[in-house]
Amino acid sequence: MSKVSYQPTDGLSYDPSEPVYWDPDALAKETERVFEVCHGCRMCFKYCDSFPTLFELIDEKYDGDARALDAGETARVMDACFQCKLCEVQCPYTPRDQHEFQLDFPKLVHRHKAQAVRRGGRKLRDRVLANPDGSAKAARASFGMANAMNRVKLHRWFLEKVLGIHREKLLPEFAGTTFERWADGAGLIREGKVEAVLFPTCYVQNNEPQVGRDTVEVMRKNGVDLACAKGLGCCGMPAWESGDLDTLRASARRILDVLMPYVEEGAVVVAINPTCSMMLRREWPELLEGADRERAAKLAGAVRDPSELLWSLRDEERFCTDFKSSPGETVAYHAPCHLRAQAIGFRGRDLLRKIPGVKPKPVMECCGHDGTYAMKVEGFEASARVGKKSFDGMKEHDAETWVTDCPLAALQFEQHAGKRPLHPMTVLARAYREDGFPRKVEA
Repeated sequence: MSKVSYQPTDGLSYDPSEPVYWDPDALAKETERVFEVCHGCRMCFKYCDSFPTLFELIDEKYDGDARALDAGETARVMDACFQCKLCEVQCPYTPRDQHEFQLDFPKLVHRHKAQAVRRGGRKLRDRVLANPDGSAKAARASFGMANAMNRVKLHRWFLEKVLGIHREKLLPEFAGTTFERWADGAGLIREGKVEAVLFPTCYVQNNEPQVGRDTVEVMRKNGVDLACAKGLGCCGMPAWESGDLDTLRASARRILDVLMPYVEEGAVVVAINPTCSMMLRREWPELLEGADRERAAKLAGAVRDPSELLWSLRDEERFCTDFKSSPGETVAYHAPCHLRAQAIGFRGRDLLRKIPGVKPKPVMECCGHDGTYAMKVEGFEASARVGKKSFDGMKEHDAETWVTDCPLAALQFEQHAGKRPLHPMTVLARAYREDGFPRKVEA
């Protein structure tokens, strides 16, 4: 049995604008090669179920032959990936590291799913989950009924049978009004030259507008000239999770139309959710095409996580350390996977240290939620199992206050660990207030 070469094949492509990206035979060559490299390395055994499944099949069924997996088995490996990106972060063979193997497992998975969608279309569930703004609009039209029904067992059984959304999954509540509507009423919707423009993300827009309000409060406290914009929507990640490139590109084009005038005037784009900032900063410049790709490349250079922007001001006179209350000495801080993927540091954690006496204790394990994966029937139990180390890690710190930059991770911790973390911007906003936390900061 000849060994598969670790060197890239002529089927290598992570760019959907290249014809070879859509060639099934080319994908098969690269899949065999990547499986062989991963089988020989095994550094990523502890992340999602993709790698244990792959290694078990090759070892126990095919006597070490990575080429022997059939189409169904290959799909099992690919479907177990939930795009946490941690394997790419840890892998020594990536384009990011300029390694000759040019291996990016999450992008290989996306290529596999994109081809599958082009061949067979999308499931109803994938179409629903790909449109969070549409779901939220319908929920608001129900005047709270959607939130109530999501707590009714019979309705959840129906959702599971029809859409494949797990009946026990704690789903995010829909807000009665959007962040954009609040921002409009507060006079924050502005055009023209500003220091920063807020990309609230569809989750903050539709589910937790308070995180957006807290972000605005913190930026104002630190002298940031922050504007908000009308017409922003989902970054397209829920669609791309299932391989729907067309929906992602359409979403990106609408957002680029809104944000680029600000960027052209020199503004930075503050994206609240790490998944969304990762999409704008790392994914769009490689997934879009033509003029949109050029615009995305320029946008990427302007994207900032809110804590990242605030941390960059720490040596300026306007940086505000006038904290009035404290979340306590020990704060458990969870580092989201998609923040790690951007390699920008954990500035939310660093900012917490600016509150007198606060000592954040980090947890670096994946929580397992990862977009819509934890909501699905096939993903719910696996996501809880993958996330157990992070749940246990947060509990071990015995902290009154938990913090994470990712709102969906907060939902996962609430369900499986019994406490809902706050966003760093919420902690800072409350710490600036006298009544934000029970503990007062001594002058």
